[in-house]
Amino acid sequence: MELIGMLDSPYVRRVAISLQLLGLRFEHRSLSVFSTFAQFQRINPVVKAPSLVCDDGEVLMDSTLILEFAEALATPRKSLMPAGLAERQHALCVIGLALAACEKSVQIVYERNLRPLEKLHEPWMTRVTGQLLAAYGALESEFKRRPLAFTRTTINQAGVSAAVAWQFTQQMLPEIVPAENYPALREFSSRAEALPEFTAAPHGASTYRPTD
Repeated sequence: MELIGMLDSPYVRRVAISLQLLGLRFEHRSLSVFSTFAQFQRINPVVKAPSLVCDDGEVLMDSTLILEFAEALATPRKSLMPAGLAERQHALCVIGLALAACEKSVQIVYERNLRPLEKLHEPWMTRVTGQLLAAYGALESEFKRRPLAFTRTTINQAGVSAAVAWQFTQQMLPEIVPAENYPALREFSSRAEALPEFTAAPHGASTYRPTD
């Protein structure tokens, strides 16, 4: 399998880390949807990151759908989703909040970087910022109420998604989401980022390197 996209995308990074934790081997091509658009387009005409080129050449996209496929490949040997209904419900709640935080962070980054300053629509930015802070406020409350495991054998998809979202926002928008206001998330992220699967796929323009 081949993962296409840059690790400065929380969605690409979420997949790269999860594939490792699931024990699935893959190659990574760090292609940008901006600077290498034409090259990306030859692999996936939709030019959506992440894209996963399967062993038979079929291309999957959207991190959640890719991870659904990855879970099927790894079953029954390994899963990042809890088996129990109550535990899975809580994991899905946390994942939803983490993905909302990713989405709102990306929207703000795109607004700032792609739209001319005079074209910024402040009511929209205020609304998206409020949604971003609401997502992180809810995540912080959940992490205080029900702390998640953070070892490489116990971390689940909720932990991966939350840690990746937090790291992306802190890299791109630290002034909007001050780390000191979210001590539980900050501590969890610090521990998760120290895991080999996270350090092998760091946020940025580098290419994933296997840990073994």
